[in-house]
Amino acid sequence: MLPETSAVTMKALQLIRERPEEAPRLVFATVPKPKLIPHHVLVRVHASAIHPSDILNAQGLFPHTQYPRIVGRDYAGIIEEGPQHLVGLEVYGTSGHSYAFTEDGFQAEYCLVHENDFAQKPKNITFTQAATVGIPFTTAALTIERTAVRPSDTVLVIGSNGSVGSSIVQLAMSKGARVLKASRHDMEDGINTKTDPEMTTLDILTGGRGVDVVIDTVGSPALIRNALKKLTTGGRLAFISAPKEGSTELGVDMLACYRSDITLHGCNSLNQSAQEMARRMEGLGSLFESRRLLPQGNWTPVPLNRATGAYEALLNKSSTEKFLVVMD
Repeated sequence: MLPETSAVTMKALQLIRERPEEAPRLVFATVPKPKLIPHHVLVRVHASAIHPSDILNAQGLFPHTQYPRIVGRDYAGIIEEGPQHLVGLEVYGTSGHSYAFTEDGFQAEYCLVHENDFAQKPKNITFTQAATVGIPFTTAALTIERTAVRPSDTVLVIGSNGSVGSSIVQLAMSKGARVLKASRHDMEDGINTKTDPEMTTLDILTGGRGVDVVIDTVGSPALIRNALKKLTTGGRLAFISAPKEGSTELGVDMLACYRSDITLHGCNSLNQSAQEMARRMEGLGSLFESRRLLPQGNWTPVPLNRATGAYEALLNKSSTEKFLVVMD
């Protein structure tokens, strides 16, 4: 059993909003260390990734965020306090709609997590790797579930080079499906949406049959409309994003969708509970351990006491790096 630490405070990245009309400020702060309460565990955090949704949260763009609030949606660490059989367990997790929004997140030395809201970290990946996979892979898992991907399916992933898109590619392939990639670049067995926005290349790649599933991570109504035309009978389309400005209208041919029995799924991970996300991460763990899934991306580690600078660089777009907040 690990000894309880005697510290009563800890360091954290805290989002502060003093007045509703003001933009929030992210500060490196000394805050009270969480006290263990029933049905929870206290986790000593090793690392926490800065994802795009963390940047949006720091800008105050999620209306349900309550202030002050410790930020950070993904984490990996070790349970230090809680039920004896859990103390010392290496865990990882992600937020759903609560942590970092209505409950404190994970970019801190310690975090308080409900006993149903974490999963055991895969043994063959590091803490820093585990701290980066939560949002991308659980979002990917949500789209795979909604579209009911089967081994016989051909799946088109739009935005396949992104963190969520590449996670979807891995998960769909782990199901045995054929995966076709679409991005703004030339690639083998794929579509360049910059030069071929109508995706006519799919006619060649599928012999004119079309695809069973389209999963879009870009949020372009024009691309989705074109992708809908490439779905076979009984086809399914899921999307995880929408335009941030301009028209968000999709506009679909109802008659064509009806005749071909097409279904559309909007997939927003912020509508999921942390418990639902922990269930998905538990399932992903075995896929990581069997190496059917691999952590991805080049992440730049940044100490907790310098992480506000990483946020600032991402907020003002002076950097495109992927930053990982490390606590030790």
